[in-house]
Amino acid sequence: MSKKLIIAIDGLSGVGKGTLAKALAKQLSLPYLDTGLLYRAVGRKMLNAGVAVESEAVIHIAEQLSQKDWSRDDLRTPEVDKAASQVAAQPKVRAALLDMQRHFATQQGVVMDGRDIGTVIFPSADIKLFVIASAKVRAERRWLQYTKDPNDPLKTKQIEKIAAELSERDEADASRAIAPLRPAEDAKIIDTDHLSADAVLAQALEIIHRY
Repeated sequence: MSKKLIIAIDGLSGVGKGTLAKALAKQLSLPYLDTGLLYRAVGRKMLNAGVAVESEAVIHIAEQLSQKDWSRDDLRTPEVDKAASQVAAQPKVRAALLDMQRHFATQQGVVMDGRDIGTVIFPSADIKLFVIASAKVRAERRWLQYTKDPNDPLKTKQIEKIAAELSERDEADASRAIAPLRPAEDAKIIDTDHLSADAVLAQALEIIHRY
């Protein structure tokens, strides 16, 4: 298998794309890039700077983005989720980040996850996977990821709130005019609702080894 293999993993927010992509990158000895972190980093810097999403300042933020920016530990919050969705809908921001993503991938191959990898960033990717799961299941997983008390009496309400936020993000991603979230025509769909992370990895590896 070529070391320059390009694997595109797209899917809904909170579906486990990152977990799968990291595991595949390790299994196949390929670099890994979570492209969602690029938009989260732009969103975080936008919030910190207090500038409007439509401003030229946001484009400049995207153009000057560095790996240090997308390696921060404060990029996975509801506030940044919303900001990331907003900046991702800006054509000039997407254009600013496009070459960065392609350059990263063409150096040594890549496992890259995001929302438009197989449709826009790398429509000619060797392998295209599209990962799905229900909003309820994704909300439960996210709640478990961040909770400090698995017996919290507010668990049900918190999960419902997260599910609503995820559904809102899904709608925003799918309905945006630029690079809407959708599976590529030749993408393989993996439904993770009833699969463990190991089972999802096994299914993805089976697809890749048939390539």
